[in-house]
Amino acid sequence: MAQTRSDWTGKIAIITGGSSGIGKALAQRLVRQGANVAIVARNSAKLTQAKAEITAQCLNANQQVCIYSADVSDRAQAEQAMQQAIEALGTPDLLVTCAGIAHPGYFQELPIEIFEETMAINYFGSLYCIRAVLPAMAAQRRGQMVMVSSGAGLIGIYGYTPYSPTKFALRGLAESLRGELKPMGIGVAIVYPPDTDTPQLVEENKTKPLETKRITATADTWSADGVACEIITGVERRAFAIAPGTEMSVLAKLHSVIAPGLNWYFDRIVRQVREGK
Repeated sequence: MAQTRSDWTGKIAIITGGSSGIGKALAQRLVRQGANVAIVARNSAKLTQAKAEITAQCLNANQQVCIYSADVSDRAQAEQAMQQAIEALGTPDLLVTCAGIAHPGYFQELPIEIFEETMAINYFGSLYCIRAVLPAMAAQRRGQMVMVSSGAGLIGIYGYTPYSPTKFALRGLAESLRGELKPMGIGVAIVYPPDTDTPQLVEENKTKPLETKRITATADTWSADGVACEIITGVERRAFAIAPGTEMSVLAKLHSVIAPGLNWYFDRIVRQVREGK
């Protein structure tokens, strides 16, 4: 795994979903390299705890760690959090949209509200924050936008009908924005993390269909810090697609080519599970 060694002293990062998982790990890595960080999440208690953990890893007493409680699926709340972070810290050098949820299950059995909430948080939660930060970045003609998608944003996964489309949508947004923002001096990246040991994965496992568990059983599970390291390395290289690990790298490059084979494999697993029921 690549190790990040560059100097982020004085640079500014805003991270949504920063109270846990990949977002918190990313904030911890950045402050260890000298950055000032603002994290945004819904739960105030988790934010306060995360701030203490992140602040404990700061290089010096002059660094700032700011927290903002907001539901990014609410446009007014998302915009306010971004504006407050910019007022407190200045124009961000980096915006990472990590906030997201996943609730796997069988398509016909899931309430329609789960589909709506997942799209609202995972896609529009990123869109609102990007639009809110863009004017400040554009005025200074610098900055990087990073959207956290998923391997499920490259190929649809059985049991993830509320989730996969939201991550496909982020991929489309990133691909569309890349060329539009490049002349402004703003970079865009899309991250495809593998299964990652986070509180979200624990929640997902509570509702995963048996077929989905079998399909994902052979995939490597990464640590949140490992994914955070890969994100920072990708950002420093100005990479567009950041795909940690061999499995995600192959999927990111060849997903359209290997999709028929993967679908055949998934179908075989589903058939075996159903025959065993």
